[in-house]
Amino acid sequence: MSAAIRRNPISQLTELFDWYNSGGWPETADWPHGGAHALRIEDRLEQDRYVVRAEIPGVDPDKDVQITVDDGVLTISAERHEEVREKGRSEFHYGSFLRRVSLPPGSKEEQLEARYQDGILEVTVPIVATKGQRHTIPVTRGPAK
Repeated sequence: MSAAIRRNPISQLTELFDWYNSGGWPETADWPHGGAHALRIEDRLEQDRYVVRAEIPGVDPDKDVQITVDDGVLTISAERHEEVREKGRSEFHYGSFLRRVSLPPGSKEEQLEARYQDGILEVTVPIVATKGQRHTIPVTRGPAK
């Protein structure tokens, strides 16, 4: 008797993202945003604010980080240029990073704040509770007009 093993589709999706983040995905140089690497983030929705945190060590937030908001979409982009020179050798790290995140309904984009400390960028946007209006839609009979 053979038993088929069924895998949880959510865990397969998680594995795909892990594979992508580990470098198994093809290079993104030809992608529309010019080869920038996906910026890894964590986000959380609190009662009165939305918080996005990104780990971006080795950048100067005054020169290398740009944060924009356009039509409910938060864009974080950064560039890293790091070079170490020692006797007879040098080592460098560089790259562009980009991440776009849709802000939740009720976000007050004009009050967005960003803070960088110890390699962590934290972006916070206040949220105003929005209560949707209930609408009743009448149903008509017959063919569509």
